[in-house]
Amino acid sequence: MVNVLVTGGAGFIGSNFVRYALATHDDWRVTTLDKLTYAGRLENLESVKDHPRHRFVKGDVADAAIAAPLVKASDIVVERRPKAVLGFSDITALLLAVTSRAGVVSFHAPTARQPMTAFSRRHFAEVLWLGEPAGVLERVQPPPEVLVPRSPRIVTLHEGRAEGPLVGGNLSLLQCLIGTPWMPDLDGALLFLEDVGEDLYRVDRMLSHLRLAGLLDRIAGLIVGQFTDMKKGTSDGALGFDEVLEHYIRPLGIPAASGFPIGHVDEQWTLPIGVRGRLDAGAGEVEILEAAVS
Repeated sequence: MVNVLVTGGAGFIGSNFVRYALATHDDWRVTTLDKLTYAGRLENLESVKDHPRHRFVKGDVADAAIAAPLVKASDIVVERRPKAVLGFSDITALLLAVTSRAGVVSFHAPTARQPMTAFSRRHFAEVLWLGEPAGVLERVQPPPEVLVPRSPRIVTLHEGRAEGPLVGGNLSLLQCLIGTPWMPDLDGALLFLEDVGEDLYRVDRMLSHLRLAGLLDRIAGLIVGQFTDMKKGTSDGALGFDEVLEHYIRPLGIPAASGFPIGHVDEQWTLPIGVRGRLDAGAGEVEILEAAVS
């Protein structure tokens, strides 16, 4: 039996969250920590260190990463017995803070908001349970009746191979960490990015901020996930998403590809932040080279 703490998000944790978790993880015992104030969210995390049997802190969207001061939250999570912190979207800030401050691997992974698909659960298990490198990550297969799929489809932006620690998450949250003590070290990293509900001009602006801050010049490769519900162009001739990506990637001359199952989609990879990986942009493959847990 695995004990899991589920922290609250922007709203209360509904009973659906627990039902979802139990329906897809029959070997989990779920405890919910449901407080919404700043102090209450910190109490949620404080309680983690009093549960030595709990192995995961599984976050919901808009989690304590935003509501609680990161310096305190990241210290609480790793105090005494480091926990595996999992989630994506707004919890990106906490994931990166935990890894950058304490050197503890965190996990960009599905949340407790909905059931995991078989694909997502398989990747979750390969990274979290096996204690060995997950190897080349499986790609999402299109329906058999689709001859020329538009999605899911991996697009090579610049060919080549690169190795480095996997770092990244939600682009909006990563940008917000620039200039703070919790901005991760991107030297030689494989940077992965995703986002949801952002207009293309905002994505362009955030990528420009990363470039002007000198951060894109440091990375070894770029892994672009899903930018869900994004308005990708306008009728006035503005650039599309692929063109915006090319604008930032071409001068770097680094391996880069887009369309990976990362972000606000049902079929998701679990990516261990801080663990070394390899990107083969030409083949559209990501490989995890080290074990994320021991």
